[in-house]
Amino acid sequence: MKDRIPHAPRRAGGFTMVEAMVALVVLAVGMLGIAGLYVTTLRSGGDAIYRMQAVNLASDLADRIRANRTANVAYLNAPANNNCYGAGAVDCGPTAMAANDLFVWESQVAAMLPSGNGTVNVVAGPIPGGPYVYTITITWLGTNDTAASPPNYVLTLQI
Repeated sequence: MKDRIPHAPRRAGGFTMVEAMVALVVLAVGMLGIAGLYVTTLRSGGDAIYRMQAVNLASDLADRIRANRTANVAYLNAPANNNCYGAGAVDCGPTAMAANDLFVWESQVAAMLPSGNGTVNVVAGPIPGGPYVYTITITWLGTNDTAASPPNYVLTLQI
């Protein structure tokens, strides 16, 4: 009698339908995670751009204040005036230049930031004739912000 060779266990011939469906579910969850991460990145990028614009606008006004050092408190609620340069420009004194600077700056803030608003506060230093402290504040509404707690950027300089 011949020796019988035991049969080797039968190997699977491929994936079963259940394994294929589990692989698709895992792949789908991974793709949804990547899509969510991408959306979050886009939102954060937009908010970063708004913050960068606010920093640049505050620095712009700080440079204008440094260039017009003798205006001092004229930057506090100066009336809007836009005729200090350009066609038909007049020779402006420090107060008129401060008003013009604020007019140009406030229009830039409104144009570059969604619901953008800029304010300047000026306080005389404790020493008479000493430096003035300027606080430049810019607020705006980003993608997920509310009017109750808008993001802001504050720059303080002393001249």
